[in-house]
Amino acid sequence: MKTAFTLFITFLMATLAPLSSAADAPAAKTETAVIGGGCFWCVEAQYLLVKGVKNVVSGYAGGKTENPTYEDVCTGTTGHAEVIKIEFDPAVVSYKEIIDLFWDAHDPTSVTKEDGEHHGKFMPKGTPYQGNDYGTQYRSAIFYTTEEQHKIAEASKAEVQKKWKDPIATEIAPLKKFYPAEDYHQNFKALHPDQGYVRSVVTPKTEKFKHKLEEKGKIKPEAK
Repeated sequence: MKTAFTLFITFLMATLAPLSSAADAPAAKTETAVIGGGCFWCVEAQYLLVKGVKNVVSGYAGGKTENPTYEDVCTGTTGHAEVIKIEFDPAVVSYKEIIDLFWDAHDPTSVTKEDGEHHGKFMPKGTPYQGNDYGTQYRSAIFYTTEEQHKIAEASKAEVQKKWKDPIATEIAPLKKFYPAEDYHQNFKALHPDQGYVRSVVTPKTEKFKHKLEEKGKIKPEAK
């Protein structure tokens, strides 16, 4: 039988033990995905609605120029695409699901069918575009960081091609370097809801994607 002294010591140690808190718990392991589907304002706003997505950063990838600026990328000469880097919880949403949703976020077959003038600039056949945004910086792209991501992206692309009449033009390439875009591009839709391009392009695309997420049960509860 425990003595009164032993019981007292046990009680004292329990009261002095540090209290655990949520802050002490290890952070959930996250992974990243880098994709481009036209203007990064659109794709950023779309993926911020996805359940399991922790953070989205707009930026540039796939080019040859180091530390490119938005003005550099807009010339179409740097080789970079406007992309987003997604940080997600794989216990909630898998990389495969991130990529499968990618095909709903934009038209991956959008390239010019013939040479032509668009917005006063000559665009040769095969030039990528999304809506009224023409140029290689708006190309459809998936930049993988592991061979497993590469395999998943290629398999997803092959599967979704069955649903498209035109060939999918999405570039699938290893990520060499991701450059975050300027601060004023981050979370653009939320910070500038009344900006002209946001109202006419970003918001409608985001709402359409939102409905897809609701159908698939992949929308954040707070975004419903």
